[in-house]
Amino acid sequence: MERSRPQTDPSYGISEEQEGMLEWDWVVAQLPDARNYWLATVRPDGRPHVVPVWGVWLEGSMYFGMGAETIKARNLRKNPNVVLHLDSSEDVVILEGMAEEVSNEGLQERIDDAYEAKYDIRHGTPVFTLQLKKAFAWQSESFATSPTRWTFE
Repeated sequence: MERSRPQTDPSYGISEEQEGMLEWDWVVAQLPDARNYWLATVRPDGRPHVVPVWGVWLEGSMYFGMGAETIKARNLRKNPNVVLHLDSSEDVVILEGMAEEVSNEGLQERIDDAYEAKYDIRHGTPVFTLQLKKAFAWQSESFATSPTRWTFE
């Protein structure tokens, strides 16, 4: 994983220095506690589709679920490109990557246990995991120095 500054318009006043950038541990600390996440998928005709979803951070990965025939599930089966971000616009975390449907029964059981502990329901299937490509984060209170981008191989 490589950490750098995101590309922004110079008028935003983001520091070019490394000082003040966020650590990945800060991002990981935000993910489990969020109740809602916003999920952006791509429709077959190229239009975006954005909806709130529930999810769990488990064993170093993000998992989110939905009904099997929802628009988002159908979109992901045709185009797995996805963006997932927290509900907060103050402490911002944006995850980009590819969604992959979970097929491992043992993992699905652990995900269901995590959903039950967090939301008091068992999710069932389908559940997708996010294979990270990029992540972005910043804190509004330190917007000039905190914007950080991570690139994953």
